[in-house]
Amino acid sequence: GVPGPAAPSRENSARVGAWVQEQSSLSTAGQASVALTGCKAGPRGLPPALPDLPRVVVLSEDAAPGTCVAKVTVSCSNMSGSPNVTLHGIEPGHPFNPIAISTDPTAPAMFQAEVTLRAGVELDARQVNQYTLTLRATCPGEAEVEERLFVQVTAGQVLRCDTPFATAGGHVVQVLADVAPRTPLYAVLPQPLGGLTFRLRNHDTPLTLTRRGLVLAPAGGFDPSNDTQTFRLEIEVMDRHGHNCSGAVRVEVLPSHRPRVTFLEPQWAVTVPEGTSPLVVVTRVHASGDNVHYAILAPVAPRLFTIDEVTGEIRSTRRLEVGHALLLVRAYNALHPADHATATLNITVQATDRWAPSCVPAISVSQVPETVSPGSTLVTLRCTDSASTKGWLHYALEGPPASHSRFRMEGPRLQINTTLDYDSEAVAAVGFQFTATIVVKAGGEPPRSTRVPVLVMVTPVNEFTPVCPNGATFTVSETAAFGSAVGRVAGTDRDYPPDSLEYSLEGGPSPAQPFSIDTHTGEIRVVGPLDSEQHKSYRLTVRLTDIHNDLDPAKRRSRLCDVTVHLQAVLDQAPVCTPEVQELRITARLGGRQSVTRLACQSSPNGAVLAYTITGGNEDGRFQLEGNTLFYLPDDLAKPHTFVLLVEVRGGPGGLRRSTTVALVVHVTPRSTPVPPSTTTLRTTLRKEPLVIVRTEAVWRPPAWFVAVLTVSGTLLLATLGCMARTLLCSNRDSGKLLLDKSSWDMAEQSQGEEEQGHPHTSSLGQFDGRARDPRECPVPKPQQPQAVSLEAEESGGWERQALGSNAWAAPTGQWLSAVSHLRHLQGLSLQQRDWGTALDLSSLSW
Repeated sequence: GVPGPAAPSRENSARVGAWVQEQSSLSTAGQASVALTGCKAGPRGLPPALPDLPRVVVLSEDAAPGTCVAKVTVSCSNMSGSPNVTLHGIEPGHPFNPIAISTDPTAPAMFQAEVTLRAGVELDARQVNQYTLTLRATCPGEAEVEERLFVQVTAGQVLRCDTPFATAGGHVVQVLADVAPRTPLYAVLPQPLGGLTFRLRNHDTPLTLTRRGLVLAPAGGFDPSNDTQTFRLEIEVMDRHGHNCSGAVRVEVLPSHRPRVTFLEPQWAVTVPEGTSPLVVVTRVHASGDNVHYAILAPVAPRLFTIDEVTGEIRSTRRLEVGHALLLVRAYNALHPADHATATLNITVQATDRWAPSCVPAISVSQVPETVSPGSTLVTLRCTDSASTKGWLHYALEGPPASHSRFRMEGPRLQINTTLDYDSEAVAAVGFQFTATIVVKAGGEPPRSTRVPVLVMVTPVNEFTPVCPNGATFTVSETAAFGSAVGRVAGTDRDYPPDSLEYSLEGGPSPAQPFSIDTHTGEIRVVGPLDSEQHKSYRLTVRLTDIHNDLDPAKRRSRLCDVTVHLQAVLDQAPVCTPEVQELRITARLGGRQSVTRLACQSSPNGAVLAYTITGGNEDGRFQLEGNTLFYLPDDLAKPHTFVLLVEVRGGPGGLRRSTTVALVVHVTPRSTPVPPSTTTLRTTLRKEPLVIVRTEAVWRPPAWFVAVLTVSGTLLLATLGCMARTLLCSNRDSGKLLLDKSSWDMAEQSQGEEEQGHPHTSSLGQFDGRARDPRECPVPKPQQPQAVSLEAEESGGWERQALGSNAWAAPTGQWLSAVSHLRHLQGLSLQQRDWGTALDLSSLSW
């Protein structure tokens, strides 16, 4: 576990070699000989003792467990047993296995001793860079030989993450809840350093991981709650060679017990001389607490002083005159503004005997365009001094290097020194404004000076025209839905802010141009139907217009860009295959696959790519499809078998893909084997398996409203027919007519002509039974005597008799005669009509 000795140098190796030769000359014939693999024996006798030891072996720390470190050859003169080789001189916990001994099949007296790494071992060159192994070899009946083997460990190429970052629980970091926003909390430092990239696997955390492996606090700070908050970050580290390691960081946010913001003195007074120049530090306030910031609450106007919110320095905003000023200053915690305190500051401006130079203006604020040429004058100071003439005044420029290099003083004139490019990163870094201070010094003792703050704001000018993207070509399926994205037109503009563009489509969306473009992103979407048969492609004209690149909104530049949208055709109808059901017979052959059939399918439009897939019946994968060709893969089929394959034919890629299913019935007969002749004829009847072919036919399923209308219409029609039939039957019963056949008329003539004697018709209806009847009901004659009457009509074929029967109904004789007399009025009817009427009336009466 501690670093070993350094590897021997060339001089040490030479001395070790001389020592080895000296020791080998002292070895006796009865001693064991140990040598590394590859060493040659002497010309005669036993080889020299340990000829190549000590030796340095280089081993990478990336070596896996079980790796062979070195092989040592042991030669024994006594062949009665194998030698014993052990390791000595190393500390416990070393990474090496006990030495394994094996015999050499080519030389019976030679043995191999192998040094290997233990299981589960991990080498680390930063902790131990070299191990010194002492090998002791003993042959049966021989003296012991001892030598050393140096194993040098070198740094490997595998990227390793340090513990506890690489452990399952991760590295635990505890911070307070009031830590400042974006404060570094943890740094991932794997070895080797340099050229590493860091990636955050989980994004459900407010913490931020930078490109340098720093874990930062949230931009808005942590929630100042009373509970402990825990955030886990899983981080992956990768080097330039592609090796990576990963680990985890667990950040525990503890409740903050911060001190309250407090002023040491609630009020104090400060005296400054009159004539104090603007932006001169008058005093500095201080409050105790965490993340303290400062602000002046009063007076709001006139604002004679300003305060640095971080340092608490109070500066004058103009040249001070004799007077008093009372300031109310607040100190507060920036992360928790509710924690604050206030103090009162009394500033007294005292009069002085000598005045510093007075300059107009006292503060210079200029706004210039970025295209202003070098040498232009920004401001000319008019300074006077009561104690000296104008010629004795000296003007100098002070300020940050970024401002000092862009301006220069030519006497009282402040001029531009270099170009002020608004579109550069350097100008954007300072907020597109430069600050400087003009120092006006007057001679005399003591020297007097006046400082004039200068603020120069650079305004943008639209200088560059937008640039169209290269190769604005997109492809969209003709079945793309409304609102589907086609592609994005990415224009560029060199003016700041870069690529600030608006996109518009010339002509707008129309049936001839069914596309729209997003004004801000330039993404083109489908807003109308597409048809590849009418338009193979569309050529759109997109206008790029820059925005926010000039103070004048009217000064905008634009450019027209051509965009091509190709339509990808999709099958209009399902593929048509002829025939849809095939029955095939093949004989299995030995060898490679054999062709069964080729499907003939066509697509609409023609030329669209079709895909063929076996969706059912492919038992044990005996069939294979390549394009539209079906192949049979020979196997050990013992008896004839029938396969029913379902092949789905589908259109090419697209949003809407139609398909057709083809049924293939393949009868496979195995290859016949010659049978020797026999006197017995064996007849084998093959059982035919049922063949089931399922074919789906299209049927018309009417909508629900059609079924409802048809049902209601049929019901009304049946009701109307029923009412009409009831009306006809009731009218026949009210008249009390009975249509009789020709034999009935003959019977009536033999009754002495009672019908001509004027018997009333109503008298034959029988006596009143005393029951009330509804006039709407059809009157039905009631039989008064249980006398069976049987009528026969020869002309009607006898079906009236069958309708009535022997027990149909009975009526009095007078009632029959009255009915016959009334039916005499129907003599004008034909025989066929009378027979029909008789049957109808008798049937109704029977009912």
